Parts: sequence; structure tokens; C-alpha cells
Amino acid sequence: MVIGSKRTLVFALLLHFAASFSAHAQSCSVTSASGNYGSVDILAGGAVATTSTFTVTCSGCALGCTVNACVQFNQGAPNSSSSVRSLGSGANTAIHELYSDSGRTQVWGSWGYGTTAYGSGGVSINLSLPLLGGPAQQTLTVYGRFLANQQATIPGTYVWSTTSPVVAYAAYLLTSPNCSSNPGTTTNAGSSPWTATIAGNCIVSTTPLNFGNASLLTSNIDGVGTISVKCTNTTPYSIGLDNGLHASGSQRRMQASSSFINYNLYTDAARTSAWTSTTSATTCTSGANTCVLGTGTALNQNISVYGRVPPQTSPPPGAYADTIVVTVTF
Repeated sequence: MVIGSKRTLVFALLLHFAASFSAHAQSCSVTSASGNYGSVDILAGGAVATTSTFTVTCSGCALGCTVNACVQFNQGAPNSSSSVRSLGSGANTAIHELYSDSGRTQVWGSWGYGTTAYGSGGVSINLSLPLLGGPAQQTLTVYGRFLANQQATIPGTYVWSTTSPVVAYAAYLLTSPNCSSNPGTTTNAGSSPWTATIAGNCIVSTTPLNFGNASLLTSNIDGVGTISVKCTNTTPYSIGLDNGLHASGSQRRMQASSSFINYNLYTDAARTSAWTSTTSATTCTSGANTCVLGTGTALNQNISVYGRVPPQTSPPPGAYADTIVVTVTF
């Protein structure tokens, strides 16, 4: 009958449309989200921020649909602690973190779909796919921070390795899947390393060496100054002194107008080892004890400069001074 034929035709079309939706499987891909903190001034102790962008692309819905994508970042490697993300340089580590917001308050973690769980979860996005299976995509930004107060970190090139972003996804017509339950299909970027370079560095400051007041220079007059040096952890360094602004050959001199007072600087309290310049971080160019050698601890290390004005012809009264250049080689 004619009526029966119409019912059969409608039923056949419904089957055809339903089959079309399932036969054209949705697929998603995600690009790498590598990041670089650049050269980190570790002694300054401040945080370093950077960002990276990546794109999630989905396609394959012939009749049009929406894909829910659960975008995750796992803990990565090395795993020095279950609660932090670490960059590694050999056996040494530094801490960084990834966030989903520019204020860096929301840690971008993972629900554990297709990867290990980290934090309280990732970011959920919805992509509306057009008819005929065309693609839809969204570009996202991940906000990285090399954490502050890591001054003791040893210099080196640090790398955090991960297969993230990892995307778990599912298509839907009416009700969006929840990322707290496994969507089923996952894909990942393959590799998205983050790097930071910590170079050896030293910071130096001084306090003046003051010989005080004297009317006659008939006996030794001694004084002590201080050099404060802070070098990156495990960094070898040397401290050398030049001969000042008014030297005559290797003899250091203080000047007032056209008159001079000879003085000497030493590395030891007995004032037997003259302090000279040096060009090596690990040896004293002019021989043992003619400079000061040390190894950085990321803390201030105070070194005494022992000065002496030897007996000499007393010059005219005045305020005598000199300026010494302190060179830290590392």
C-alpha cells in the first residue's frame, strides 16, 4: 500500500542518518606546547614567567556536532615530588609550574586520561564542528612560572619533559560529557619540553678600608676592609685586586694633591702574602695565596682585606685615598 511505502521510506532515512553520524568518527589532534624560561638570574631569587600557545583541532562530524575536549598537562619528568613539576639537569632539579590563567593561580593539571593524574584536573573546551566533517580548532595559552627563591640551584641547562598536552575527547549532540568521567579517546602532542638556563654568576660588594688618622708614619699602621661575594652554588671563583689609581709600578699609593702614601694589601692577617690580580677562577696567577679562591654557596661570603701602611717619610697633612678594582673571576 502507498501508506506503508511511505512509512518504510521514513524509517530507512532515519537509519541512514544515524549510520552516517557513527561512521564518520571524530578525531582530534593537539600541537606541541614547548616553553623556554631563557637565562634565569638565579641569585636574584625572583620568579620568571613565560607562556606557550598550542592548538586543539577536531574534525569528522558529517552532520555537525560538538566535541568536548579535556585538555591536560601531566606532571612530566623528572618527578622529584608528586606535588611539583621539576626541571632537571643531571641529578639536579629546579621547580616550575604551569597554569591555565594569566594570573597564575590555577594550576593546569590532568584528570589522568591517557596520562598520569596531576593536580585537580585540566581545562575543558567545546569545539563546534561544521557540517560535512570540516575541522574546528581552538588555540590556548599555557602560562609557565619558574618559581622564586631557588638561589641554591646549581648552574646548568634544565629541561622538563612531557608528552602533554594530552587531550581526551568525545562528540555529543545535546548533553556535554563531563571531564570528571573518562571521555574515552585520547591524543597527545608527543613532546613539549620546557627549558631554563642557569649560568654561573657572582655578585660583589665592598666596605672601605680605613687606616684612620696619623700624624707621623714611623711605624706600621694596619687596617681591615671587607669584600662580600655571592656566587652561584658550586661555582669556583677567585678574587684579585689591581694596583689602584696612583700606583708606582707595583707599589700601591694613596694620593692627596701631589703627595702620596705607600700602602700594601694582603690576603692574610699576618700580612705576608701580597694580594695581586689574577685571571683564573681556580688558581692565583702570581702564585699561592696572592689571591683568594673560593666556591660559591649562593650565600654572601665575607673576605677580609688586610691593609698596611709601612714606615715612611711623613707627607704633608691631608686626606689620602685610593680606589682599588676588585675582580671576581668565575
